[in-house]
Amino acid sequence: MNREMITQIASDSVKLIRAENDFTQDKMAEILGISKKTLVQIEKGRVLANWTTTIAICALFRHSSTLQNQIGGDPMEVIELTAHDVIISTKEKTMGGYIWWRNVEEWKGHRLQQNHLSKHYRILDDENYRLLSTFEETVAKEKWSAIKQTLTS
Repeated sequence: MNREMITQIASDSVKLIRAENDFTQDKMAEILGISKKTLVQIEKGRVLANWTTTIAICALFRHSSTLQNQIGGDPMEVIELTAHDVIISTKEKTMGGYIWWRNVEEWKGHRLQQNHLSKHYRILDDENYRLLSTFEETVAKEKWSAIKQTLTS
């Protein structure tokens, strides 16, 4: 998933997100820091949100079921990955990945998973804490091998 795809998803979802939260167009525009005219243009599909607005939508409405279902989980994780390639987390709790994730491999309760929608990888420990996220399969598999080696020792 790249910036263009995320921007398209956020733009296509903004009207539903607004409805989920029972906001008027005026209130939603104020929250996002854009004009009502721009919001109307985005909602009608005439323009796409810019990257800054896309980040605002993903950050401020990261718990929106509409947005999560379109992106495949936490939208901010995907946003971060577009900027950083790899995220090595300091123990961030997840739900365990039963909806948008497939287990690539499992070892002593730890899991290497791939997201069905965004296609990025992550590694979870035995308590569902995210240890790493990346779009790079080779990075994910290298880190996975290192974790398995540590668990074997």
